Formats: sequence, C-alpha cells, structure tokens
Amino acid sequence: MSLRGIVPPDPQTNVSQERFAVIFTPRTSRKRYPAGCVEIFNTLEETLAAADPDNKRHAARVVGPSKSSEGQFIYYLLKWL
Repeated sequence: MSLRGIVPPDPQTNVSQERFAVIFTPRTSRKRYPAGCVEIFNTLEETLAAADPDNKRHAARVVGPSKSSEGQFIYYLLKWL
C-alpha cells in the first residue's frame, strides 16, 4: 500500500486502519471522502452486496478515519473494488 498523501495508521491504536467501505459519491475521482459519506463493513462480501453504483454507492478499500486540517473526519481511498 502506498501511503503517499495519507496520514499513516497508528500502530499502537486501532483508530485509523484499512477497512472495507461503501462510499456515497457522484464522482470517483477524489482521493479522500468525509466520514458522513462512508459506510464501513466487516467483510468484502458485505461491502460488495451493499454497493449500488447506479445510485452512487461505490465499494472501496479505505484508510481512516483521520482528522483533516479543517477538523473533519475523513477516509482516504486506497482502491475501488
């Protein structure tokens, strides 16, 4: 995993880590997404079942949450699934 431009996960806590997620977004060109647009899932199967690209719900691997410089919690996109 390339962490360029991403706040790396803290090895001593489970706060920011790699996760499966469905991201609600009309554009898939961004690299980070607000926590309010991200739904976390435990498994790849759950994530793929919840995805609905026709309704702007895209399956992904993300890292987060991290606190942005603006004070919002965000997730960084690792890969669209």
